[in-house]
Amino acid sequence: MAETMKGLKRTHRCGELSAANIGETVTVMGWVQKQRNKGGIIFVDLRDRAGILQIIFEEEECGAENFAKAEKLRSEFVAAVTGRVEKRAAAANENLATGEIEVRALQVRILSEADTPPFPIEADSRTKEELRLKYRYLDLRRPDLQRNLILRSKIADTIRTFLSEEGFLEIETPILNKSTPEGARDYLVPSRVHPGTFYALPQSPQIFKQLLMCSGYDRYFQVAKCFRDEDLRADRQPEFTQIDLEMSFVDVDDVIDATERMVARVCREAIGLEVALPLKRMTWNEAMNRFGSDKPDTRFGMELTDVSDIVRGCGFGVFTGALEAGGSVRGINVKGQAEMPRKKIDALVEFAKGYGAKGLAYLSVLPDGSYKSSFAKFMTEEELKALVEALGGQPGDLLLFAADKLKLVWSVLGALRIEIARQLELIDDNQFNFLWVTEFPQFEWSEEEERYVAMHHPFTMPMEEDLELLETEPGRVRAKAYDIVLNGVELGGGSVRIFQSDVQERMFEALGFTKEKAHEQFGFLLDAFKYGVPPHAGLAIGFDRFVMLLVKADNIREVIAFPKVKDASCLMSDAPNLVDEKQLEELHLRVTE
Repeated sequence: MAETMKGLKRTHRCGELSAANIGETVTVMGWVQKQRNKGGIIFVDLRDRAGILQIIFEEEECGAENFAKAEKLRSEFVAAVTGRVEKRAAAANENLATGEIEVRALQVRILSEADTPPFPIEADSRTKEELRLKYRYLDLRRPDLQRNLILRSKIADTIRTFLSEEGFLEIETPILNKSTPEGARDYLVPSRVHPGTFYALPQSPQIFKQLLMCSGYDRYFQVAKCFRDEDLRADRQPEFTQIDLEMSFVDVDDVIDATERMVARVCREAIGLEVALPLKRMTWNEAMNRFGSDKPDTRFGMELTDVSDIVRGCGFGVFTGALEAGGSVRGINVKGQAEMPRKKIDALVEFAKGYGAKGLAYLSVLPDGSYKSSFAKFMTEEELKALVEALGGQPGDLLLFAADKLKLVWSVLGALRIEIARQLELIDDNQFNFLWVTEFPQFEWSEEEERYVAMHHPFTMPMEEDLELLETEPGRVRAKAYDIVLNGVELGGGSVRIFQSDVQERMFEALGFTKEKAHEQFGFLLDAFKYGVPPHAGLAIGFDRFVMLLVKADNIREVIAFPKVKDASCLMSDAPNLVDEKQLEELHLRVTE
């Protein structure tokens, strides 16, 4: 029979007690991890968010009634125990923070009984994720998940403190907003009082934070909840949190400096990591040419090498055909893998095909210096030697090549170097490599829409020296945009914003917007620009991703209390679900087959 607390007060969390408390009478409350009945003595491990504490029940000490209650305790029962802190009679348990002590129980109350949970509540659970997410309220009791969420709270607190010290104001922006189709899909919310119209949940507070700069707030930040209706990945959720900031009267270096110091403070206080500042910087072109990615993982080598000039005019049609079509031929050197089994090479070819490649060419430099290759018969000895030298090949190395349109070659080899590094365990998980990628292209060509679209968003300022190219060669225009990258993951990004009306109008024209369309979508921002706009810039960091990387989790779901799965559903609450016809009628909606 469950009892009430009856005025009983908790004095300590379980994991907070130590040898310093020996001799004290304390009251602790939590969940029973396990109970071991040794006849005349009962051992109970009591767990709360601070840790696990061993409780000892002996009938002579706690009395028959309390001993009988202790006999009833089972896994996940909630109990309150009053007792005396003592030095552990047996050897200390080095696996527990409280391993030097135990509490000799004087009184116990069973506050809540529990059914047997569908899986063990323990760290590093091997239970299938689907089952854990269905019973997420139980999963969240696990010590490793609790550590993650406690650290997440600490990181948020550190960020707020830092930004407040730097003169930023925390200001909330609307959740119900106007839909702007540029970018990812919006989540739409139907309006009851304006039939046939919809709000959109924010993909970011972008326009509002720019308006705050127009309003003179100078430095803004927000721990902002954002929403995107897009396909999910390990580091992506339909609703996510970002650390959003904006600054007036600044340029690129000012935003980068503030962000670097914030990131360094978080790393120091959260995990004791000292980050050397300033962080390395790399232009977008350099990142793509060296790593095939605008979020390069620099913890290992295997960089891309352009061999287009070496193979131009050779006898291998795959290479020459790609070059004649305006493409590129590039390769990577997989050190020491010349004798990789053909089965594994074939698997890498299939992996590359998953990124759009038609295939991969390979050349093994065997230990005796001879070559084994999928294309050697089409090339001269001199051409093969030049290829090996270009990639720094040595006896024992495996060289892999992709030939196609440059964008595709980057994508294939960029993904391939990551996959091979994982397979060969070349990535040091204890390394935290931060860097900035700068000077992104202003536009990228959309095959689907047959027009240029903004690589970041329509409010990003072009590099001043490239403004003259906006109308004539938009593909060559570079943006004053910057991404911060950690271990091959885009941690966040931002840009200097356009603040002159004439430049903004030219930007909209380059994107194919008529004046009417631009005003229809962004009229309130463009109107605000008529009344004096300070130069401004900003950035947003993916908070969930940042925490995920700092705790070395494999999936963003491990640092979010109630996450969604890949189809954007919640296994615990069954969201999304059907609603009553009456609700649909009130919203003037009808569901079609």
